[in-house]
This record gives sequence, C-alpha cells and structure tokens, in this order.
Amino acid sequence: MELTTNKSVLDWISEKADLVKPDKIVWIDGSEEQLDGLRKEAVETGEMIKLNEEKLPGCYLHRTQPNDVARVEDRTFICSKKKENAGPTNNWCDPDEMYKKLYDIARDSYKGRTMYVIPFSMGPIGSPLAKIGVEITDSIYVVLNMAIMTRVGKAVMDVLGDSNDWVRGFHAKCNVDPENRYICQFPEDNAIISVNSAYGGNVLLGKKCFALRIASYQGWKEGWMAEHMLILGLQNPKGEVKYVAAAFPSACGKTNLAMLIPPKYLQEKGYKIWTVGDDISWMRIGKDGRLYAINPENGFFGVAPGTNSKSNFNALESTKKNTIFTNVCLNLDDNTVWWEGLNKDLPTNALDWKGNKWDASKFNKADKSTYAAHPNSRFTAPAENCPCISPEFNKGEGVPISAIIFGGRRAKCAPLVYQSKSWENGVFIGSAMASETTAAAAGAVGVVRRDPMAMLPFCGYHMADYFQHWLDMGKKLGDKAPKIFNVNWFRTDDEGNFIWPGFGDNMRVLNWIIDRCEGKADATETAIGYVPKPEDIDLTDLDMDMDTLKSILDVDKDTWMKEAAEIEEHYKKFGDKLPQELRNQLETLKANLAK
Repeated sequence: MELTTNKSVLDWISEKADLVKPDKIVWIDGSEEQLDGLRKEAVETGEMIKLNEEKLPGCYLHRTQPNDVARVEDRTFICSKKKENAGPTNNWCDPDEMYKKLYDIARDSYKGRTMYVIPFSMGPIGSPLAKIGVEITDSIYVVLNMAIMTRVGKAVMDVLGDSNDWVRGFHAKCNVDPENRYICQFPEDNAIISVNSAYGGNVLLGKKCFALRIASYQGWKEGWMAEHMLILGLQNPKGEVKYVAAAFPSACGKTNLAMLIPPKYLQEKGYKIWTVGDDISWMRIGKDGRLYAINPENGFFGVAPGTNSKSNFNALESTKKNTIFTNVCLNLDDNTVWWEGLNKDLPTNALDWKGNKWDASKFNKADKSTYAAHPNSRFTAPAENCPCISPEFNKGEGVPISAIIFGGRRAKCAPLVYQSKSWENGVFIGSAMASETTAAAAGAVGVVRRDPMAMLPFCGYHMADYFQHWLDMGKKLGDKAPKIFNVNWFRTDDEGNFIWPGFGDNMRVLNWIIDRCEGKADATETAIGYVPKPEDIDLTDLDMDMDTLKSILDVDKDTWMKEAAEIEEHYKKFGDKLPQELRNQLETLKANLAK
C-alpha cells in the first residue's frame, strides 16, 4: 500500500525498483504492528537475536559481517558537479560517473529480497526546522534502526504533500563486498546512495549522510546550520534553563557531556541537566533574532564499550528497553549483552561479537583481538528512554542557544576553558580545533589532528565555504549571536595523569560559561581569549587547590607559538578560498603572543 500520491516520490521508487528488481515492495507506515512483524521475521531468519524479555524488554542483538563494522571514510564521496565544491578535505567523484558505477553495482541486487520504503522525518514531524527523507533498503535491520533513530511512517508523507523538497536515500546491501563499498552524497541532487554495507553508520542514511553531509549543504544554501553538536539545557536553582551546543572530535566525552549528571553538591542546590541531543544540531535564526536548535534525530546510536553506570549512567539506562545492540557480546547464561567496560564481571559462558564461543581467560586489555565486543560495537536506543531527556525534545520549535562550545583533547595546550573575543574569533577557534590521538586510535599517540568544528568527515561542501558560512551567520545574528567558548578536560601533569576530574564536574565549567553569557562572571584577557579568574570556578567539595586550578588555566606562550605555526600549516590546504577574516585572526594571535 503506497502512503502517498506524491509524483516525485512514486516516480523515484518505481525507477529504483526497475533497477534492483525486488520480489515485493513494502511501505513502512510506522505502526507498532508492522514493526513487530518485521522483528519476528528478523529473528526467524537469524538476522537478529531476541534478548531476555525480563531483563531487556524489547531488545535485540544483531551481528554485522566482520568486514563491515565502521564508517569507511576512504569510501565516502561528495559528488558535486565541480570538484572545487567538494573541497580539499572530501573525496570527490563526478556525479554522472558515480551514478553509473553505483547503479551497475546495485542492478538486480534485490532479486529474491523485499524493497522497504521508509518515509522519515529528521526532527519532530511538521517542525519548521525539520526535513523529510525517504530511504529504500533491502535490510530489516535498517528499517528497525531507522524507526528508532528517526520519526517514520505515514504522518511524514502527509506533511510532505506534493513537495519535491525531500532527500532520496537509496541503500543496497548487495554482497557486503568491501571492494565495491561506496557511501556517496550528491548534495546538489538531495541524494544519497550506499552500496555493499550493512553497518549502521553507512546505511542509516538519516544519520551522518543526511543530517550532516547533505544538511550542511542545504543549510549553506538556505541560511541555517547543520552541526556535529550535542545540545544540552542547564537548569539553575531558580528553574531557569539555558541551552548550549557543543562540538568535540570523537573520544572527547561528547555523549558524557550531553547526559551529564551534576556533582552531588550542585544537585542538592537544585541544578539539573536536560539532554536535547547527543550528536547533531540543526540551528536556525528565530523570529526574535536568536539562534534556535533542534536535534534532528529521535534516538542515540552510541558506542557500547566503555559505557557503564559510572561513565555514563543515563546512556546505559537508555539501553534498558527497545534497543538494538550491534556487535556486542551475548551472555548465554541469561541471554543478555556485555561489552568491555560495562562491569568487571567477564562472562564465562558467552559468544563474542562474531558469534564464536568466547574464552574470558584469554582476555587481554591491551589486545583488542581478545575482546568479546567489537571496539566500535553500538546500541541504537530511543531518546525517550533517557532519564534526563529534555521536555523540549519533541516540541520542534527548537531551543535558544546561549553558548557554542568547542573542545578537544590537548595535554598541554588549551586551558580548561576560555571564551573567544568575538564571533569571528570563535570561528577561528573552531576552524583550528584539534585533538591529540589516544591509544584508542590506530597509529602514534599524541599526534595533533585538526578537525574543524568536528566536521572534517561530515561537511558536504568546501570547508573554506563552510567557514565563510559561519562568518556570514555571525553577521546575521549580530549582538544576538551565542558566545563561543573552548574547553579542554584533558590537561595532564608530568606523569600523564588528567588534572581535571571531568565527567559530572564539568558542570562547574558550564556554570562559568552561562555566567559569562549573562555578564555575571569576570575573566582575564589573554593572547588567546578570556580565561576565568580562578576564584570564579566553583571548587566546593572538589579535591583540588587553587594552584592546581591556576595551572590548567595557564596559557603557555611557547606552546601557543608552536600552535599558531601549526594552524598556519593547516590553513594552507584551503588555499585562496580561506576567508581573509581567519587569516587576520591568525595574525592577531601571533601578534598577541609576541607582545
């Protein structure tokens, strides 16, 4: 049963069906009855395993092929008509050439399979900040994940009506062949094609493909912003809530911050944190001239290893029902799941992520090949499960953003927190954002990797144009622009230990940030920006003295001279397209440091 009379949608589906030749076509109407039928079918075929209904109600385990466990950046392309538009940081291919290649790969690949048509809304259905997509897929796993990660069903098509403003998402599992695996975005055509993968990040096309790569291009053309940012609300004891958006490269505590639990002392005073989003933020200028943000997603696609009741209580709670786990360990004793870092109790009767018997006695923390769960194993959990989900989450008007926070993992360079001197200076800070590699990433440790605004793998057009778009948005916002800050929870002492406690105590820094936005806190001007006066960071109940705090607020001139030289090198790749304002900011930084 077709859910729409929209000609552009029906023509597209018919054209794709002619290409891939499915045995039948099923429209996803979003009903629990239909989804439940698909879950049962996936269990019967072995595509999913039903978990313990008492301990994990409505939860399932899925295993991908061992060659298909993560996003593949070298196989991800931006196919714009001109190579120049993709810029130096993206893989590019001519759209006509890539369409031909992908259609040749996908041809006849649905024979013997069902084509599922998923109408989905990024953002609450009908929200003025939302966008609509249709994904076709031959994977029940994709359907069930999209039903958690986005809003799906007939109501989406009702909102779309006859409009042609929708994103075309075409996925074909094919043979899950890594040699012919491609994840391609066609920003000028509002289209995404993914072939030969069945792993979430490559096939849940609402996620990074649409919500960042396509949406960043749409935002550039339409005057809004699609950003790789969490959104959280900070409620003070008077009940006032202020919202911040924050961008961090991976492994820098983004999900932890999004779902932060305030330290006991601040909880008792009446402080609360509300999660609006953990990964993606779409921001538009509202009627009052301020910047408003929605989380376009409806669920969390989180990394399981390391998630536990201490590191992220709220994320773990979110996975307790109606969740799909991918590539984690199956504990056969009680038919539940386990992963490294969940707890200290290694299961003695378990299957690893590949479905093989796991020998806990051979487990070696330093050797990932002995792990029971894949290091990039995932949970797909409904956002409504999160204990601290914001009351604004489903409203669709968006929340007003007071501050934008950038951050990274720097052992000696960036202070605990500082504020930019202006929006322009804030864009400069974001454009030079960097993190030092940890043991978690392949290769050498401590290497500085630049990841502007945490968007390097996700910007759907030339990154220098993206910087210019940020500068233009600042001009439109004027004095109503959010204040921009940079944080670094990862300063280390000479033995390499983290000095700042992090986790819930990051709330102390957020409080200073909000006070700065409201003109209630003082700061010291330095060469790089405004740094807190040590006495303005609340250390109550914290085992830290003033001198230690001063050491992580310190701006070391020599370290920063080296940083400025590295930023200059980083900027070279953008050539003449780099906005002059950013060159000027770099020159100002160098001059300030030389004083």
